[in-house]
Amino acid sequence: MGARSRPPTPAPASTHQSAAIASTLMGASYDTLDERSQKVARHVAAREHISRNVAEDFHDRARFGQRAADEVARFGGSWTFVGLFGAAMVGWVGLNAVLLWGRGQTFDPYPYILLNLFLSMLAAIQAPIILMSQNRQAERDRIAAEHDYEVNLKAELEIMMLHEKLDVLRDTQWAELLAIQRQQLALLGSVLDRQG
Repeated sequence: MGARSRPPTPAPASTHQSAAIASTLMGASYDTLDERSQKVARHVAAREHISRNVAEDFHDRARFGQRAADEVARFGGSWTFVGLFGAAMVGWVGLNAVLLWGRGQTFDPYPYILLNLFLSMLAAIQAPIILMSQNRQAERDRIAAEHDYEVNLKAELEIMMLHEKLDVLRDTQWAELLAIQRQQLALLGSVLDRQG
């Protein structure tokens, strides 16, 4: 598929800002945070995005055997497989019945021991392949959950920073509004003194 896309690494110049974000917004020193929280603090300080397509990254890293296991599990859990499997079973039994009536000899008589052998071998091969695919799915889910945590933490920190900016803006605007109102009252008082 090509080279794996990775989000840009934040510039190292933002280490001081990362420490400030960690102490003010996360309530802990930067060094005491876990690796994911440090990564989020660096991205917030550098004003860079953290989201990426985890599924695409995970698929790009998969080796041939892992992708083959996923495809076998995907096909083995489909209605196409169930239909083909049912048709093969009916065909096997039907062919043995036709041969029994036609010539009196079959390649796999009634208890179908050869069919049972093939089914056992299929199950023995298919089960570990499906387990490998399920393990990869669990790993993909774990990585996606960790990434969701990082994105959610960054969004929470960004919202907290916006609240702080709005609070500062509101406080300064309120002070300016009061100062303007005092000036207006003083001007109104001087106008009234002149008229009176």
